[in-house]
Amino acid sequence: MDATTPGPLAPEVLDRDDLTRALEEHDFAAAFTLIKKWAGLSQNRIAAACQLTPGKVSTIISGQQQVTSFDVIRRIADGLRIPGRMVGLADRPWEKEKPEIPEPAPNPAIRLSDDGSWHPTTTVHLVADLTRSDLVMDRRAATRALAGAAFFGAPLLDSLEGWLQAAPAVEPGTRRGRIGMHEVRELEGTAQVFRAWDHRYGGGLRRKAVVGQLNEVAGHLEEQQAPDVEQGLFRVMAYLGGTAATIAWDSGRQRQAQSYYLLALRAAHAGGDSAFGANVLAGMARQMLYRDRPQDALELVHMAQKGAAATAGPRLRAMLHTREAWAYAAMERGAAFQRATKEAADVLAGAGTDDDEPYWIAYFDDAELAGVTGGRLLDLARREPQQHAAKAADFILQAVTRRGPEAGRSHALDMIGLAECHFLLGDVTGAADFTGRAVEAAARTQSARVRTQLGQLYPYTAGRGVSPRVAEVRTMIRDLLSS
Repeated sequence: MDATTPGPLAPEVLDRDDLTRALEEHDFAAAFTLIKKWAGLSQNRIAAACQLTPGKVSTIISGQQQVTSFDVIRRIADGLRIPGRMVGLADRPWEKEKPEIPEPAPNPAIRLSDDGSWHPTTTVHLVADLTRSDLVMDRRAATRALAGAAFFGAPLLDSLEGWLQAAPAVEPGTRRGRIGMHEVRELEGTAQVFRAWDHRYGGGLRRKAVVGQLNEVAGHLEEQQAPDVEQGLFRVMAYLGGTAATIAWDSGRQRQAQSYYLLALRAAHAGGDSAFGANVLAGMARQMLYRDRPQDALELVHMAQKGAAATAGPRLRAMLHTREAWAYAAMERGAAFQRATKEAADVLAGAGTDDDEPYWIAYFDDAELAGVTGGRLLDLARREPQQHAAKAADFILQAVTRRGPEAGRSHALDMIGLAECHFLLGDVTGAADFTGRAVEAAARTQSARVRTQLGQLYPYTAGRGVSPRVAEVRTMIRDLLSS
């Protein structure tokens, strides 16, 4: 193969978080399993590309044999066209010369520095263009069009300053609208159902429905509506855009997620909903944290806190403090993490009933606070297990007790976190038990993020001489991730 020969793995496959992590850890059992699933390669084709026998590939996937030879790692990288940096190698010879590939036309939803994009009319056009393209393209083409890393740093942060400014008036449409507030409330009810479904189950089973509804709302906004209807439609657009972004992010599609986050933020801006705009910025901050960009995340949270200072209720303010604490934990600023976490608890203590705040933040309660606090302590425990692992387990167990299996995706993530805490504490028996329960919970969701997190447990179960129970849960993880 020369430098112009395409590899068998599409960019969106190589960009998957779970595959990236497996390759970094030289966990080729997980890597080959993921390549079979997402790239559609058979074991025979993997073997032929990597100059291995099918039997060798089979024993690697089953966990009977580990890849430790760098010669074999080089053959895998070259055969599957995996960049050397992803497996701890120098750039491979075929990476030196890049083929001339024409740049695709920029997607209108991904422009970050166009000041005009903060005009409500421009927002409507951007939503219509993105959703129309998303609906007519098949899944593979849509994923390819939006593949790649999310924007970060100054190109992202500077482009968001317009959110802090007042929105200009909407230009009247050429056709008179024919809907009223009753229809707007029905659309908002649909948006609420979609959000609840995604919050519980995750995954992309309702993605097309959300995008289709978003496209319909854009169509209504292209017409001349009454002022209250127009503002209500922009808010519905923001809610649907936020759900579309979360679905994409939960499925590991970073660029697409950021496109919908940006559009949701612009729609919230046009609809005068600064509180939901702050919620969108919190989602973007979470995305930056998962991409190891804590400083960008902190900037986004501070922007959210500033922009929604007059409208944010206690649940939203508490959630923003936890995102702030997450960034501090990632930056190893322990004192700042403790302060922000305490501020979140103090603010949440003043929250009233769910009816006092919008439906989209009602999920943030004492159980959610315990879960996210435990998750951040787990981040710290990976570096200092003796100091933080037991405390992390205590907080996550509080979350499990308070919200139970009906929490769906959150419950699965809690179980995964508990399992890892017990592995870090050296309690292999307890860790194996929670791992088994985590696999069972993960099987009830469609969340790619849950499966990615589950894949992080696999290295704890690998190796010779493990107990039969650990070997059993290792098989459970492998079977679920390959299904």
